[in-house]
Amino acid sequence: MLIKTVVIFAFLLILLSLGSALFNIVKHKDQANSQKTLNALTLRITLSITLFIFIFIAVANGWIEPHGIGTRSQSHDTTSELSNKN
Repeated sequence: MLIKTVVIFAFLLILLSLGSALFNIVKHKDQANSQKTLNALTLRITLSITLFIFIFIAVANGWIEPHGIGTRSQSHDTTSELSNKN
């Protein structure tokens, strides 16, 4: 549960940073606020890369298990192979 909370919190921070950059681009078009936009986008990229690395480590350590289209087809293939051997 803690891992899911960290991932959701990171996504919210990424969205907040993206919204902040958008606000600075739309409302303020001078040089001083372009630095704020750059900082917000840099933070978003840093958070995204950190989240990706965290999810990769969590999957590698078995803290979370992927359950998507690829994992379903793999389990289906191994099940059919086992039934064919019998």
